Amino acid sequence: MQSQPKQPALMPKGFFKQFKSKENFQEYFSALFKQGIEEMLQAELDTHLGYVKHEVEGYNSGNSRNGSYPKSITTENLGDVVLNIPRDRNGEFEPQIIPKGQTISSKIEDAILGMYSRGMTTSDICNQVQDIYGLDVSETTISNITERIMASAKEWQERPLESVYLAVWMDAIVLKIREDKKVINKAVYIVIGLNNEGQKEVLGFWIGQNESAAFWMSILTELKSRGVEDILIACTDNLSGFTQAIQGVFPNAITQLCIVHQIRNSCKFVSWKDIKEFCKDLRKIYTAINKESALEELNKFKVKWDKYKYAVTSWEENWHNLTGYFDFPLELRKIIYTTNTIENLNRGIRKYTKTKTQFPNEKAATKSIFLAIQNIEKAWTGGLNNWKIIQQQFLTIFETRCRL
Repeated sequence: MQSQPKQPALMPKGFFKQFKSKENFQEYFSALFKQGIEEMLQAELDTHLGYVKHEVEGYNSGNSRNGSYPKSITTENLGDVVLNIPRDRNGEFEPQIIPKGQTISSKIEDAILGMYSRGMTTSDICNQVQDIYGLDVSETTISNITERIMASAKEWQERPLESVYLAVWMDAIVLKIREDKKVINKAVYIVIGLNNEGQKEVLGFWIGQNESAAFWMSILTELKSRGVEDILIACTDNLSGFTQAIQGVFPNAITQLCIVHQIRNSCKFVSWKDIKEFCKDLRKIYTAINKESALEELNKFKVKWDKYKYAVTSWEENWHNLTGYFDFPLELRKIIYTTNTIENLNRGIRKYTKTKTQFPNEKAATKSIFLAIQNIEKAWTGGLNNWKIIQQQFLTIFETRCRL
């Protein structure tokens, strides 16, 4: 039976909306292509010299790196691209990836973009390079490429951060990772920050065992060591002990539990035949005009849905941290009452990693997550809607703590 053609990987929803023109689209992919090719060239040079940059094996080896020189190459789809070609001191290094005077075909462009942005496995990259390039690139070279990505991820993860973040969103997703010959679920902890310019940025991600407040506290401590002195508003799910963990590191932070998470957790205890009406009554609580009206609706809700006592009790016990957003203007409420900001990122990561039902180790997972985040962040070109209004609200409410 004839095999079906392989379907192309889907981009995250809304990916192409970031491009305002064909030229803007071209610039984005030219930059990604250039970065991928240059990483491969550096890896080729590592293999040629027999050691990675700064490693002791290079001392007195008889040859070393000698900077780079610009070279313009012609591509079928992206036009001319200027690359920085590395060279060795002895002048013996001749790249295989960029043959002299050769035009790079569109198929090779697609392969480089796909391999570099999606973090393919070493064997996949080896086969892809052989099939499309017709080049026999060693596994050592491919390994060097992936190690360079890991080095970039480590540098990114340890970069200094701003002293104040107006809001942070914190959440975790679960991936299957092999460890000690077993495939287990591991939590990927992710933090997004809203900086003083109204821009979102991923502050980092960490892989650990099942999500716990203790691990979150260690993450917050690390953020502090990277330069974060204050967080104004922290938006989280209702993991037990999460609020205490935040206040243990950033005692002045206002914590806001995600309303969407709270609704989901409440609905777990409700019969399917009551769900629609139950959620309709819940909506009257979290969409109330102020905290007093919300409390009145909660009391009515408690009487009506007494048979689902645990679901009602959960709202009462978390009331203080669920209703913090009522203290803010409407524009601010919209960005802090839910962790949708980070859940959108999580969905994007899952799209980039969906072809991998499991990862062979944490390093492979780290590489894929890092590359996915780098791609997704490129779409975050604009600030928040109504940013100037929200900025003034932050300045008014947090006058002594804002550093805008």
